[in-house]
Amino acid sequence: MAAHDSVEQKYVYDFAEGNKDLKDLLGGKGANLAEMTNLGLPVPPGFTITTEACKAYLTTGREPDGLAAQIEAHLESLEREMGRRLGDPDDPLLVSVRSGAKFSMPGMMETVLNVGLNDRSVIGLSNQAGGNDRFAWDSYRRLIQMFGKTVCEVPGEEFEHALDEIKSAKGTHNDLDLDADDLRGLVDAYKKIFAKHTGREFPQEPREQLDLAIRAVFDSWNAERAILYRRQERIPADLGTAVNVVTMVFGNLGPDSGTGVAFTRDPGSGAQGIYGDYLANAQGEDVVAGIRNTVPLQELEQLDKTSYDELLGIMARLEEHYKDLCDIEFTIERGKLWMLQTRVGKRTAAAAFVIAGQLVDEGLIDLDEALHRVNGAQLAQLMFPRFQLDHEFEAVAKGIGASPGAASGKVVFTSARAVELAAEGESVILVRRETNPDDLNGMIAAKGILTSRGGKTSHAAVVARGMGKTCVSGADELDVNVPAKKFTVGGHVVNEGDIVSIDGTTGKVYLGEVPVMPSEVVQYFEGELDPETTDDALVRSVHRIMTHADAARRLRVRTNADTGTDAARARRFGAEGIGLCRTEHMFLGDRRELVERLILASGEREREDALAALLPLQRADFVEIFREMDGLPVTVRLIDPPLHEFLPPLEQLAVNVAVAQERGEDVAKEEALLAAVRRMHEENPMLGLRGVRLGLVIPGLFAMQVRAIAEAAVAVVRDGGTACPEIMVPLVGAVQELETVRAEAERIIAEVVGDSGVEVLIGTMIEVPRAALTAGQIAEAAEFFSFGTNDLTQMGWGFSRDDVEGAFFWRYLELGIFGISPFESIDTDGVGRLIRIAAEEGRAARPGLKLGVCGEHGGDPDSVHFFHEVGLDYVSCSPFRVPVARLEAGRAAITTTGSDSR
Repeated sequence: MAAHDSVEQKYVYDFAEGNKDLKDLLGGKGANLAEMTNLGLPVPPGFTITTEACKAYLTTGREPDGLAAQIEAHLESLEREMGRRLGDPDDPLLVSVRSGAKFSMPGMMETVLNVGLNDRSVIGLSNQAGGNDRFAWDSYRRLIQMFGKTVCEVPGEEFEHALDEIKSAKGTHNDLDLDADDLRGLVDAYKKIFAKHTGREFPQEPREQLDLAIRAVFDSWNAERAILYRRQERIPADLGTAVNVVTMVFGNLGPDSGTGVAFTRDPGSGAQGIYGDYLANAQGEDVVAGIRNTVPLQELEQLDKTSYDELLGIMARLEEHYKDLCDIEFTIERGKLWMLQTRVGKRTAAAAFVIAGQLVDEGLIDLDEALHRVNGAQLAQLMFPRFQLDHEFEAVAKGIGASPGAASGKVVFTSARAVELAAEGESVILVRRETNPDDLNGMIAAKGILTSRGGKTSHAAVVARGMGKTCVSGADELDVNVPAKKFTVGGHVVNEGDIVSIDGTTGKVYLGEVPVMPSEVVQYFEGELDPETTDDALVRSVHRIMTHADAARRLRVRTNADTGTDAARARRFGAEGIGLCRTEHMFLGDRRELVERLILASGEREREDALAALLPLQRADFVEIFREMDGLPVTVRLIDPPLHEFLPPLEQLAVNVAVAQERGEDVAKEEALLAAVRRMHEENPMLGLRGVRLGLVIPGLFAMQVRAIAEAAVAVVRDGGTACPEIMVPLVGAVQELETVRAEAERIIAEVVGDSGVEVLIGTMIEVPRAALTAGQIAEAAEFFSFGTNDLTQMGWGFSRDDVEGAFFWRYLELGIFGISPFESIDTDGVGRLIRIAAEEGRAARPGLKLGVCGEHGGDPDSVHFFHEVGLDYVSCSPFRVPVARLEAGRAAITTTGSDSR
């Protein structure tokens, strides 16, 4: 008889059944709780409901078959292990319900503590705690508050107002000053708030509380702030979240209890030591919410040395086990230490590099793994400037440097205002007493975040570090009055719209705008800091990892540069040539008049005179660039944009001519210019007379540029230098266009170069979809392709970049049509496929075809990995992005399946 085909899917795992490698199934939190359980660490017993259950629920709108029975079985097993039943009136088992996706999403998902409490079991909880009524009623009010806000969408501020009213009536600002009677009254007030907003009484059945909390965690995956965070961090939307049901342990049982968060190294700087926050007589949410200011973790040694020593031992063991910085949440219940969570901790960009270097020194990882642990986005952050401070700038407050950087901007007190001003192009600093998940969109919009409460592990700090935003938290000298839109500090009143500056490294707050100075990483790349002699740990680590990336990478990195100054800086930053020299930039400024002469030329003689005047100027430009790049390839793109860009706007010119005519002035020249502009006017100039078409229509234009390039190269060589010019013909869509230009160019090059030894390559820019699709033909006439991904994206999508980004991209991002703008990171499915086709067919026709990219995607970390995969030879980007591209090219070369540096 055949075995039964259907086997019930397993949706629930006890902690002892999992491990840290099951993050896809158990989420990060569940997998790591399982790992700590298997290591024998003190973890409260519990079980995890898998991400598969969440995905099934989100797909069908109901819990999958078998889930309820599996939860019941695991709950009964937990009750037997603990010797208590969920919500038993006499001896209640209480649990927490916590989310846990594969990737950490701080503050985005929901947690409910003390599930199982009701009007009867609160008495039993008091008896469990030796008659501690205050603890029991404090736990009950927390359940109603969390359950109401999280599960039933009761406005959280209503609970906060009720708490503030009771504290005000008591004449205190401290929660701990409220006694059992106060908290019993607060529970009654919370119940009324709950009933008002939900139309029902607070649920008294413990299992109903549990089921509703589990469902709320599932639903929170698609909450607005969760979607926003995933888009910000590029986290896939189809992962789902696991749910962890954990036996409650209590940090709010009195002075011998507490809760805290610890890091095995400083997540801000990477320095080794003891870092974290501790809060006595509190539950875990109090620490991350910033409701009360914490004390440094070191003070736990004086409060409870036994627990402190045990915690340090566990921290060391976890770091060695995970081979990385670990972020740990713990609770002490009457002297007993419990581990509630561990994960590979989020860190600042500086800490990422420093820690990677330290772990190599300690033999925990090798250089390949160190390179995986950092990324180009982090390196870009490290190249931001810092404040330049002198005696004129005195800090008015000092908080905790929670996420480094230097940020100045207008003060705003609400997330909505931050978004509004940022959309108008303003730099803003979001100021709050403490942030919460609802502030996420404002935190994304702001240049920096400043809070008067919280520590390095508060919501503001954790989220800011994850996003690379400057953050100062716990600046308790600030009296923040959100309704009045102001804060006061040291006798100063700062109103909304006033400018402040915050230093996320030192934690200092300044009034007004503070000037900035280059980062030490930029100084290193500029050659101003010697990595061999400096005592700067960050510079040493950056140098070490960059050296390894350069040794590992296959992709070469060039720069986009139009001047000798840009070329020189790019070369200091490690550029191996120029992948895009835009010649049209050389026609601006004082030379615009010569271009006008060229356009207005009425005959061949006038046109030749204009070109003759431009020739020596172009030649001098190229001489400067070739000298700076001595021996490195320089790809010069012949003039690309439509000539109308060098002329006055049609409407403005027409008005000027009409006014001058009315006054009887001599406007013959202006009338001729107006006639030329009208003659050249195009409804869509970016798809009109530009690029190769311009070179074919205006005789002598490309010939002048080719001659200038060749003569400059010969001049540099005869002066003892080396020049490696590459001439790029833009906007080619048919091989016949390139063949025509190439024939004339080869004739001029042969005439100019003679026996100088200069070799000039001729290729084309692949930026028209037809060029990509006929690359095999075009390669017959091209020695190299350079993908112009800006135009290829515009034409591939049918977008005008200048128009659409502000017009509707925000909506496309909001709807999830884009995960990120296709102009920021390459569209691998569409535009990327065109690149792949052109690369394959081009090399099939010409095996030695050189392939590069010169659009802005050349400096985008994710895009660099795609270009490596497709087999390009080099990427080209702005000088400032050259180090980023070098690093990512190295990471791409050593990337292995399943590696993730998030």
